[in-house]
Amino acid sequence: MPPSFKPCLINDSSGDPGLFVSFSFHNRAIVFDLGDIYNLSSREILKISHIFISHTHMDHFAGFDRLLRIILGREKTLHLYGPEGFLGNIEGKLSGYSWNLVKKFSNQLVIHATEISENSLISQKYICQNGFKTTSEPLQRPFCDHIIYDESSLKIHASILDHGIPSLGFALKEKFRINIRKEALEELGLIPGQWLYRFKQAVFEKCDPESILKVPCKENSGTTLKNYKFKDLVDRLTIITEGQKIAYVADVAYTPFNVEKIIKLAEGADHLFIESAFLEKDIGHAMAKRHLTARQAGEIAGLAGAKRFTLFHFSPRYKDAEQLFCNEALEAYQKETYQENKRLD
Repeated sequence: MPPSFKPCLINDSSGDPGLFVSFSFHNRAIVFDLGDIYNLSSREILKISHIFISHTHMDHFAGFDRLLRIILGREKTLHLYGPEGFLGNIEGKLSGYSWNLVKKFSNQLVIHATEISENSLISQKYICQNGFKTTSEPLQRPFCDHIIYDESSLKIHASILDHGIPSLGFALKEKFRINIRKEALEELGLIPGQWLYRFKQAVFEKCDPESILKVPCKENSGTTLKNYKFKDLVDRLTIITEGQKIAYVADVAYTPFNVEKIIKLAEGADHLFIESAFLEKDIGHAMAKRHLTARQAGEIAGLAGAKRFTLFHFSPRYKDAEQLFCNEALEAYQKETYQENKRLD
């Protein structure tokens, strides 16, 4: 079975930060950071349901205007998350335009924005037909266990890191993986299709074991719908394994405070996307600008036990240096991985 999430950097390693994560079995995507997004098609942008912003420096948030332009006038609910002060940033963006025509729109566009601080999550709703003006007080709730979003099949964790200003790191974690036994499908004569996605969602949602599902089956030369108990299908068809994990870390200083938090956030990630603005020879610039070097990024990936990592956000001072970044990071990663394996032995 293919992985549930397909992550891809929106731009090349020297471009604006942004990670587009599409869902393999659903017409949906989420995004981490929103700089230049012209490499995303309108179709891809319309798939986006949730956006997670590390901080609102222009290269991480300028794409909001393009996104808004494409979804305007459509029936859509969009969720955005960002660091302390984020609601003010959103409202500043929205107040920069005249909205006298939107009352005529028949489709409802709603933006839910959430601001993440040390102890609380503060949320506000903005409705297009109201000119995106707030009509109620923000909703505040505790920020517990680093969880900022939770649905039946996945959770998203955030950690507040230091970049001179708060910069959020994120981890997307599938709660568990549901693998379908192909041989069991064939034995039962079941026809793969969209029902398998709905079936998986029912497993995540802990559907009533005694409920009945109508499933398309082969019968002679045609097809028919056959009734199965939910629990029987779960027993016959599924193998439950560890869920996929993707971590995203952008724009952080190399400090013990940050390193400890990133390791915890990205621990055991299948894929860690981590910024690396400078090479180790320019560590002074990295320290002054509160960014990571390639060596530091590779070291952190190794300490976190990430199975794979990708660097991004190279400083424009470097030309055609991607291999240098990769070599430097990989050397540090392999060193930490070797030392950890030796410790476990």
